[in-house]
Amino acid sequence: MASNFCFTTLAILALALAVCVQGTLGGVTCENLDESTCAFAVSSSAKRCVLEKQVKRSGEEAYTCRTSEIEADKLKDWIESEQCIKSCGLDRKSYGISSDSLLESRFAQKLCSPQCYGSCPNIVDLYFNLAAGEGVFLPKLCEAQGANARRDLSELRSSGYVAPGPVKSANLVAEAPVNYMNLEAEHYVAPAQTPCADAPALTPGY
Repeated sequence: MASNFCFTTLAILALALAVCVQGTLGGVTCENLDESTCAFAVSSSAKRCVLEKQVKRSGEEAYTCRTSEIEADKLKDWIESEQCIKSCGLDRKSYGISSDSLLESRFAQKLCSPQCYGSCPNIVDLYFNLAAGEGVFLPKLCEAQGANARRDLSELRSSGYVAPGPVKSANLVAEAPVNYMNLEAEHYVAPAQTPCADAPALTPGY
C-alpha cells in the first residue's frame, strides 16, 4: 500500500515537473522572435511584442523584436496565426503599435468581419484598447457600418490623436526646418523719378 502511494506521488510530481519545464521552454520571449513572428505576438508575461526596423550606415535594414509595456488582456504565450493576420487585413511587418490603421475604412471592415472579430481574440483585444484610447467603442463601430462607420472614422481622423503608450512607431516624415524662408512673392512699385534740375526744359513742338 505504501509503495503504491509513493509511486503515485512520484508520478504526480514528475508530471507537474514536466508541465513546468514545458511551460518554461515554450514561453514566448519577444527578443527571441524574428520579423515573421514578432508583430502581434504576446510574451509569457502577457506583454505585447513590437517589431522595430533600423537602417544601418551601410543601408542594410535590421529588424528587432522587443517587449513593450502594453499588456494583453487574459492572453500570453501567443504567436498570431497567418489566418488571423490575413483575415484582419494586417501585415507581419507592422512596426510599433498605433491606432492609425483604424482611420482606414477598408481595415475597419476587415477587423469587424466575422472571420476576424469572431475568431481572432488577440487582435480584437489590441484594437479594442486602441479604439478606446481614441474615445471610440469598437463594438459600436463594428455595428455602425456604412455611413455611420465613416462618420466615426472621420471624427477619429479629425481629432488627430494617436493612442498614448510607451511604444511609438517610427516617424519617417521629415520635419520642416525651424527657421524657413518666406518665399511668398511681394509686389514692389518703382518710385517716381524726380526731374533733374540741370536738364533743359522741353518746348512743345520740337
